[in-house]
Amino acid sequence: METHHIHPELLKHRVRALVVGCGGNGSAIAAGLPYLHQALLAYGHPEGLHVTLLDPDVISPTNCVRQPFSQSEIGLYKSIVLANRLNMFWGLDWKGIPERLDTKRRLDGVDIVIGCVDTRKARAAIAKCVEDWSEVDYWLDLGNNADSGQFILGEPLNRRNRRQRLRLRTVSELFPEAIQGDLDEDDLPSCSAVEALERQEPFVNPTLASHALALLARLFRYGTIFHHGAFVSLSSLSSVQALRVDPKYWRRLRTKGFRNRSIHTN
Repeated sequence: METHHIHPELLKHRVRALVVGCGGNGSAIAAGLPYLHQALLAYGHPEGLHVTLLDPDVISPTNCVRQPFSQSEIGLYKSIVLANRLNMFWGLDWKGIPERLDTKRRLDGVDIVIGCVDTRKARAAIAKCVEDWSEVDYWLDLGNNADSGQFILGEPLNRRNRRQRLRLRTVSELFPEAIQGDLDEDDLPSCSAVEALERQEPFVNPTLASHALALLARLFRYGTIFHHGAFVSLSSLSSVQALRVDPKYWRRLRTKGFRNRSIHTN
């Protein structure tokens, strides 16, 4: 089985993470990141994490059904509410920015991008920002439907990540349709609590986020991983299919992935 080794510089300085999207998956990831921060410090990491939360959306009544927001927060920016909440509870200095990802600006000073977006167009914007002249180390992408989803940790092809056999392929490389914006369906927000719960089971987001954060924790603790993602289903307790670090497996996914498995974009 092939092995991926963590970028050694990430063990020497504060790890700068950018979470793009603060909805179902993004808010679940945000809630878990302080635990990862504390774990890194306990493992002997010099500074742990610094997190920036990016999302232009404000909290709606429907968001209060399956996202960690309250009625008193309706109308406030998701990113700022989450950042303030985490900072107050944990004594952190993390940031919330109520903006959309700007594809015309370079992602300077970012080591890990965690994509929690709900459209292919938004995922394509992340791909554009982390590739080419970027120096982002990793792109962790999460996507889900009603009761299943996937998370994929990749090394975008850029100034820092050169072409090599074991470079972790990103979601856009393994599943090109994941960034084809013309395939996006109606992405209007749910207009009722019932519709919101019909679109997604209540616990799909925290389940997916926990698996993704556990992967990062293992990478930082042991410095190596043998899998860089997984497909997760809530409909079966045993349904977790790991994504191996394996160039041959990647090629099979690239050529036949969408005929055999549908990747989730929400």
